[in-house]
Amino acid sequence: MSNLPPCPQCKADYTYEDQTLLICPQCGHEWQQSDLEPQRLSLKDAVGNLIYEGDSVTLVKDLKVKGSSQVLKIGTKAKINRIVEGDHDIDCKVDGAGVMMLKSKVVKLQKQ
Repeated sequence: MSNLPPCPQCKADYTYEDQTLLICPQCGHEWQQSDLEPQRLSLKDAVGNLIYEGDSVTLVKDLKVKGSSQVLKIGTKAKINRIVEGDHDIDCKVDGAGVMMLKSKVVKLQKQ
């Protein structure tokens, strides 16, 4: 049994390789293996480092939490759960504050 993926158009299992292309003999569709691999989302932090889901970051400025009297201080650690579209583009868990959404321009990648 082949470990090649089925055709993305007709879902046939008869795909074969021809150099860098995968070809479906039933419908004639041609594609590259890299076209099917999911892209890992990334953003740039306040200083230009690429940050990804699962990275640990620290705050680069004090932030007042909307709707409460709590203030998140500079250096507070957070773990990125996922990267989302929109103004607040990081869904993360902040130490001592719980889950919230932040902007990527207010965090910096924490060195491991």
